[in-house]
Amino acid sequence: MEKPQLIATERELAELLGELGREPVLAIDTEAASFHRHHDRIYLIQVSSRERTAIIDPVALPDLSGLGALLADPGIEAVFHDADYDLRLFDHQYGFRAARLFDTRIAAEFLGEPGLSLAALLERHFGVRMDKRFQRADWSERPLSPEMLAYAAADTVHLVALRNLLGERLDAAGRSAWAEEEFAALTSVRWTLDEDREPGWLRLKGAKRLPPRQLAILREVHGWRVEVASKTDRAEFRILGNEALFAIADRAPRTIEELEKIKGIGRDTLQRRGRNILAAVNRALALPDSKLPRVERPPRRAREPEIEARLGRLKAARTGITARLGLEAGFAAPNSLLETVARAAPSSLQELAQLSGVRRWQVEAFGEELLRVFRSP
Repeated sequence: MEKPQLIATERELAELLGELGREPVLAIDTEAASFHRHHDRIYLIQVSSRERTAIIDPVALPDLSGLGALLADPGIEAVFHDADYDLRLFDHQYGFRAARLFDTRIAAEFLGEPGLSLAALLERHFGVRMDKRFQRADWSERPLSPEMLAYAAADTVHLVALRNLLGERLDAAGRSAWAEEEFAALTSVRWTLDEDREPGWLRLKGAKRLPPRQLAILREVHGWRVEVASKTDRAEFRILGNEALFAIADRAPRTIEELEKIKGIGRDTLQRRGRNILAAVNRALALPDSKLPRVERPPRRAREPEIEARLGRLKAARTGITARLGLEAGFAAPNSLLETVARAAPSSLQELAQLSGVRRWQVEAFGEELLRVFRSP
């Protein structure tokens, strides 16, 4: 396979897409920069056919509608490794949808592979050792070094071959239809914001143990940090680390001198943002007690002995199922799925198949074993 080409002009992109449009299978990967940037965005797209690997620069090429058309073409299979986040980013940034997928991670899970990372699979099956130097590289930087481009290309250059190998093994195991059902489910993945989630400041580890006044300081300073991170497009921890955030909440500094004594507050932060941090602290200190945030404890769920007993029997059945199939429990039948089944207590395979979250392959592979739980005294 030829050396990967960096695609950074409209002419190069048009030529590449014309060539790729004739291919039945394309391996695709993306690079974001979440370790460095606040906003989720794709900074690099790697594409490999059976003969060629290219790296598309979305920073230089804002119009990638031609690539979106390839993804939407049901005649082209898009191969990813662990596609979920890539698909969400494509949807978020471009509104792209994939019509037909093959996910090598999901395929490996159905085959009971002992290691599911791309690096582990490539080394095990092809003897290829992947370079890990740039795992946390800033892909938003330009220009990108030849070493970084080579690292990025490695994520797709062997992916079509891996897809073919795993596909053959799925066929031999009689599990191709199982995998295809999961691949089809991935085509409906969308970028979503869970509005019911707790606010970010309350999700910080240890936040819920703070007394109300300290919690108010944490909320105000965290809100300031998010605002700065959003305006500057820098990762939040690069604006102010969590350790410093909690130390500020604990000590409630009133002056620059007091703020300077807190570990993690560097000279640059002190000079450029010290007064803004203190202003956030003072806003929290000025709040009356009635306005202080308090952690709402969810009401304790009443015990449901019958359902708990069913769930226990389902988990016991799952142990035998996963041993027989050679699958991980969390993949074959996660606890959330078993709880749904325990509550519904289906009496037939048809009823089981109609439950939310239950796949056809699960009904086929071990539906009868689950139903047996409800038939036993």
